[in-house]
Amino acid sequence: MENTAALPRPELLQVADAVARDKGIDRDEVLTAMEFAIQKAGRSKYGLEHDIRAAISRKDGSITMARFIEIVPDDTEIDVENEEAQMTYKKYLASPWHKKHPNLKVGDFIVDPLPPIDFGRIAAQTAKQVIVQKVRDAERIRQYNEYKDRIGEIVNGIVKRVETGNIIVDMGRAEAVLRWDELIPREQFHNGDRIRAYLMDVRQEPRGPQIFLSRTHPQFMAKLFAQEVPEIYDGVIEIKAVARDPGSRAKMAVTASDSSIDPVGACVGMRGVRVQAVVTELQGEKVDIIQWSPDPAVFIVNALAPAEVVKVVLDEEAHRIEVVVPDEQLSLAIGRRGQNVRLASQLTGWYIDILTEAEESERRQSEVKVRTQLFMDALDVDDVIAHLLVGEGFTSVGEIAFVPLSEITSIEGFDEDIAAELQNRAKAYVEKQNAEFAVRSKELGVDASLINFDGLDQDKIVKLAEKGVKTLDDFADLANDELLDILGENTMTAHDADALIMKAREKLGWFANDGEKA
Repeated sequence: MENTAALPRPELLQVADAVARDKGIDRDEVLTAMEFAIQKAGRSKYGLEHDIRAAISRKDGSITMARFIEIVPDDTEIDVENEEAQMTYKKYLASPWHKKHPNLKVGDFIVDPLPPIDFGRIAAQTAKQVIVQKVRDAERIRQYNEYKDRIGEIVNGIVKRVETGNIIVDMGRAEAVLRWDELIPREQFHNGDRIRAYLMDVRQEPRGPQIFLSRTHPQFMAKLFAQEVPEIYDGVIEIKAVARDPGSRAKMAVTASDSSIDPVGACVGMRGVRVQAVVTELQGEKVDIIQWSPDPAVFIVNALAPAEVVKVVLDEEAHRIEVVVPDEQLSLAIGRRGQNVRLASQLTGWYIDILTEAEESERRQSEVKVRTQLFMDALDVDDVIAHLLVGEGFTSVGEIAFVPLSEITSIEGFDEDIAAELQNRAKAYVEKQNAEFAVRSKELGVDASLINFDGLDQDKIVKLAEKGVKTLDDFADLANDELLDILGENTMTAHDADALIMKAREKLGWFANDGEKA
């Protein structure tokens, strides 16, 4: 760019330096904002359609300004969008510009130097607004870059103001928002109060970066313990999981990489001083610190403390566990308003069913009775043989029909003849059920896609068909609550229902092409 009457302006550089220091942004960004303001003033003077560019020397502050004209191809099909900022190559060759700049090609720019402009009052005010806005934008970018990598940290600040329950926190170089629903219940802050919170999120929004804080986030408690317990900070003790009912109660699972260290004792501290410091910060929230275990059953038993557990039954496929407790321990295991079992479930990631010993015994007897009756009716045997089959763990006639014969002969009192006869009867029963199902499914118009879908037995398919669900597409369109309404809530869990529906959708190709339905 040619220098047209450009005089040194060191005061511009001094102003840029001062603004950069005050706002904590780069000096070059301030100078760029000034250049943009000068360009805007130039367009106001010479015409908005002109491509006017300004540059401020980083050495002496001198200002140069010029009009740029782009040379475009001579294609008649291409219209020149802006005659003041563009010129065809043919027109360029015939213009005086060709004598001044003879070696330009298509895509190059004709640079027409302009004299320095005299800023009037309005132009100066406009330029000031532009510079202020650009500096503010640069400050926002600086804030975002500074805090986006600090997500997951505990930050300190001072309450600046309270707006409709939300707290605006001054963190020195930025402001953050602590929403009312991220506050611990019943806690109040006033202007000027010091506050500690968990930096939950930083988002770019039209008004600039928004920094969101939380005091109810489970990781807030984990980070507080990391500050109080040196072993956690050093990595000797690891916090595996945290579950909170903010302001009331929380559970935290810990484990130690060194077997000689008691992780629970280390977190509690001498006379409870470490845990008490965290409890005080959390407004009296009671914290249960438990030993983590890789064995889900042991972990869940620990998580239900202080309740005692007699027996656990794991269902790994459904991610569900049944816990049997003494009758007098039921209320303790469940907790007030289900708090203890709910937190234990959140902590472990397992769905927990709690039964008393009496309920468990009654249910077991009921299951035995139902299965015994099923075997008696299906296999035409007496209650003694049926009881023996149930006692060996057989749950359906299909299992008896297709297990190796040796598994039946291993039952005390069963020889090969008896085993073979039982298996033949079981196979005959299954064949009869299949034939009845084939007739019934044909009557109902059930599609083969649903019949062949793995995960639904014949009884469930008939129930679905009676309610109008006759194809795999119909099944995939169901919500889990609709499926449970049709089949009955006792037939499967909501988790199982979700899994089956998602399996059907996957088989139909709903998730192909970046999640779009095939």
